[in-house]
Amino acid sequence: MSFQSPLALIGLVLVPVLVGLYVLRERRRQSYAARFSAPALLPNLVSTAPGWRRHLPLAFFLVALAAMVVGVARPRASVSVQREEATVLIAIDSSLSMSSQDVRPSRLAAARSAAQAFVDGMPKKFRVGVIGFAGRAYVAVAPTEDRGLVRTALNSLKPGQGTALGDAVALGTRLARAERTSDGRIPPTAMLVISDGAQMSGRTTPDVAAAQARSQHIPVYTVVVGTPDGVVNVPVAGGYQAQLRVPPSPETLRTVASATGGQFFTAPDATRLRQIYEKLGSRLGHRREKREITDLFAGGSAAFLLFGGALSAAWFRRVP
Repeated sequence: MSFQSPLALIGLVLVPVLVGLYVLRERRRQSYAARFSAPALLPNLVSTAPGWRRHLPLAFFLVALAAMVVGVARPRASVSVQREEATVLIAIDSSLSMSSQDVRPSRLAAARSAAQAFVDGMPKKFRVGVIGFAGRAYVAVAPTEDRGLVRTALNSLKPGQGTALGDAVALGTRLARAERTSDGRIPPTAMLVISDGAQMSGRTTPDVAAAQARSQHIPVYTVVVGTPDGVVNVPVAGGYQAQLRVPPSPETLRTVASATGGQFFTAPDATRLRQIYEKLGSRLGHRREKREITDLFAGGSAAFLLFGGALSAAWFRRVP
């Protein structure tokens, strides 16, 4: 928490000063009472003593005073607010290994399904772009608010040879630079990359692409899918097919996420993949913002004053 007028907090000194004066007054009151009466006879004169209740209204008054002083200092706090406009770029690996069925119905199909659920939960003003990458990276759909176009783009992704991971991140950075909000600013942008492996082709290395994204303040969240038991069938000479093992390779994805300020996730199955997308949707849909919260302290001060006054009037027929 920060304060726009921190010097006003000096007024908090009044609280301990008033506490001290109250304690001094109580001691003097007891001393005066002892001069004119015997303490042993007081129970015969007063049926019940208010005890701790007599101090409670003043305690509420002091809390209200402290809240009022803090409010005058105009406190500001970092709060989570929903984003109105943002761009999310989803880059999905459509290399041959993504056709492995160790994640049902396949790695690529599970990625498409989870990405669609992720998009469906986004705020309506979010613009979503889809990038596919195998031997090269390409724009399946440019950032748009049309969820139907996004769905079509996700369904259009087909397996191909190669994994141009660096090219996909670099392409996403170029798309982000071209985006503008309704008032002409570049909107906050995040990129999601889902893949099962490392760089296998392409012109831009993942390290260079990550540096470009970081320079544009674009966090890249990466998700690796697949299990060590993943296999795909590849054609060989003579019309035969060979079974090729395709275990996931997370190292490059972990490095890209770390270098850009994003986060790396592991999704060994479709259920976990969907959970990750739901978590990211909640994270990207909100932002931290500094806001003045003077009204909270002012309202709290008024509430404590009213409550303390009500207790005093109810118990002692007077106000503090």
